[in-house]
Amino acid sequence: MQLGLIGLGKMGGNMAERLRLGGHQVIGFDFNKEAVDKLTTSGNVGVTSLEELTQKFTGRKAIWIMVPSGKPVDDTIAQLEQHLAPGDILIDGGNSNYKDSQRRHKEVTAKGFQFVDVGTSGGVWGLKEGYSLMFGGDKEPVEYLTPIFETLAPSKTTGWGHMGPAGSGHFVKMVHNGIEYGMMQAFAEGFAIFEAKKEFNLDLAQIAEVWRYGSVVRSWLLDLTADALKHNPKLEGLEAYVADSGEGRWTVFEAIDLNVSAPIITESLIRRIRSREENNFTDRALSIMRNAFGGHAVKKD
Repeated sequence: MQLGLIGLGKMGGNMAERLRLGGHQVIGFDFNKEAVDKLTTSGNVGVTSLEELTQKFTGRKAIWIMVPSGKPVDDTIAQLEQHLAPGDILIDGGNSNYKDSQRRHKEVTAKGFQFVDVGTSGGVWGLKEGYSLMFGGDKEPVEYLTPIFETLAPSKTTGWGHMGPAGSGHFVKMVHNGIEYGMMQAFAEGFAIFEAKKEFNLDLAQIAEVWRYGSVVRSWLLDLTADALKHNPKLEGLEAYVADSGEGRWTVFEAIDLNVSAPIITESLIRRIRSREENNFTDRALSIMRNAFGGHAVKKD
């Protein structure tokens, strides 16, 4: 089966290779010429424009878009629509807001094309482990794309599923990432407590390794943490700066709109934002208040 793939970064490139190994032909485009050349060298087809990508198909077009959320997705769709035929499928596999996916589905299907939103998890490990795929959209294009999902997923029967109507795939992935924030924060806080307990001289890498087997907190996230601590137990050379892709924020907004209490996810997001503040105003304000009402000492630069 042919699949167009737009965006050949680390994740997109690994997806292309997994599809090739599964017997599918990937027609790929990226503004990075090296990425396009690498795709061609590996046995797939690299192209230099979106128009050329659409011309390489011998039948119904299915084009998977892996670009940053927001305007880049809309711009890519607008350019592709000029070269599509009725029934062709556009797939957004990036981290788009589910409300944008609902809008895009409505706009695309009104023109006679199909749209499927796919929440994709697996990161740089997807080539080896397979990807977790959560997709939303109409039944017919989803069924047509099943061979692609079966190949990208960990197996033909695990790690993928049709969540529901348009937007549901990205909605489920959004909450998935919110949960991920909370899990990461809990592990980070636990290991910070271990690191602070100097009298025991705890080996953090050893603890993580022990927990990987039999413990109720064992997980792939813990596996990655254990490996990281094994190679850099003191986390030297790293800044305490944690970015966020936006999906944690959207999860918190959604929880508020739905009147669902989600304090763990919310606080983990706040902690990420806090990590980016240098000499933050909040803590300085707290310090001066303690000094004002209790005469407590204030540290100055």
